[in-house]
Amino acid sequence: MGSIINRVEVMNVTLDKLLNIKYPMIQGGMANIATAKFAAAISNIGALGIIASGAMDAETLEAAIIECKSLTDKPFGVNLMLMNWHMDALVDVVCKHKVPVVTTGAGNPGVYMERLKAAGTIVIPVVPSVALAVRVERAGADAVIVEGTEAGGHVGELTTMALVPQVVDRVSIPVIAAGGIASGKQLVAAYALGASGVQVGTCLLVSEECPVHENYKQAVVKAKDTDTIVTGRSAGVPVRIYKNKMARTYISLEKEGKTAEELEHLTLGALRRAVLEGDVQNGSVMIGQVAGMLKEVKPAKEIIETIFAEAQAEVAKLPTFNITA
Repeated sequence: MGSIINRVEVMNVTLDKLLNIKYPMIQGGMANIATAKFAAAISNIGALGIIASGAMDAETLEAAIIECKSLTDKPFGVNLMLMNWHMDALVDVVCKHKVPVVTTGAGNPGVYMERLKAAGTIVIPVVPSVALAVRVERAGADAVIVEGTEAGGHVGELTTMALVPQVVDRVSIPVIAAGGIASGKQLVAAYALGASGVQVGTCLLVSEECPVHENYKQAVVKAKDTDTIVTGRSAGVPVRIYKNKMARTYISLEKEGKTAEELEHLTLGALRRAVLEGDVQNGSVMIGQVAGMLKEVKPAKEIIETIFAEAQAEVAKLPTFNITA
């Protein structure tokens, strides 16, 4: 068992050195939620805060980066959704301001890798499969975030438990586990799977600093273990959300065979309705399966510190845990 503890310590050091942060944890790039102010708050705690660029244009992203720099002197990152029509300009802004870390979603960032690396930016794509992990490593990625289907928002089909060790076996860069992580037990499990750290989102939705509407936070707090559902599979865009009125309507329409265009009409602006207006029945409340574990709103510092304190306590138990037959 001692070898497991040593491996955990080695992997912690690896991710800490890579990102120059206190905790081996990245805050997820949650669209319309991960603002500059929120990212700075998480970075000031010692994890890596992320600005979600979502559908931003270059001017909006630049303002967010400048704001974040004014609020923290710690490393932070920007999440780039590769389907954004402004991507070339967004990459220019990231390079101009020498953003320390970029995470990417919705594809392979290979075409932008040379520009980002030249600016000294660490590039960490989010991947839902072994194949994409291998491709982005070949393209020059510094690490990968391996996200299981337990996560909130856009998801793949494989679970974190199944996917992380398969990616670890196929790439030589650090692997960061995401999806289904909100406690020290789950953090230690991620390490045991071979991860160098974690990315979390849902557990930070119930932080005092998170800018979502209070109704959104209370939906997370009140959620049970079975209160999330994946919509959009028929349209090829699976998204895990809170099982509310909108979600049930969407699933019903999917079963009726409605077209992608008809389904899109239902979800148009739904995330903003939930995040900004607090409409948790007709909005898209993106939360992961760990929502059922989260019972109160707390300061982000307490949430993060508790996860790592719990992890240390769990690791301390490992030498006395007999796994022999």
